Amino acid sequence: MKAVLQRVASASVICNPEPEPGLSRSVGPGLLILASVETDDTAADRDWMADKIINLRIFSDEAGKMNRSVLDLRGEILLISNFTVSGDARKGRRPSFDRAMRPPQAKDEFDALAHAVAASGLTVRTGVFAADMQVSLINDGPVTIWLDSKAR
Repeated sequence: MKAVLQRVASASVICNPEPEPGLSRSVGPGLLILASVETDDTAADRDWMADKIINLRIFSDEAGKMNRSVLDLRGEILLISNFTVSGDARKGRRPSFDRAMRPPQAKDEFDALAHAVAASGLTVRTGVFAADMQVSLINDGPVTIWLDSKAR
């Protein structure tokens, strides 16, 4: 499982045109996460990723050091399924997405990740799986972190 985490002042997603035209979801201070489920991911990968998302200390404390997690702040999370995060562009000019898990299994695994993160009590909003979405954010910092459950 791979994910790109961005510390945000705010983030939103609009879904167009189908399956939910005009669907809009937004979060206040917290994280925007673009996540990709891969073919060989297991429950252990999902658990590691959920724990890392919730507890990664990338928010400033009173001294200005990155020492607080989104859980510490009670921040919000916008979690977007994005198979292109698993893209491999090492060869040629067109990325390969062979590592990305195929639907409908990928949807089930992504939903399980969203539930695992939400079990922390944080507000977690998602886009619509496999939909065309426009994502907006105000990156705070900017702080952007790449996570790979296989590199743990």
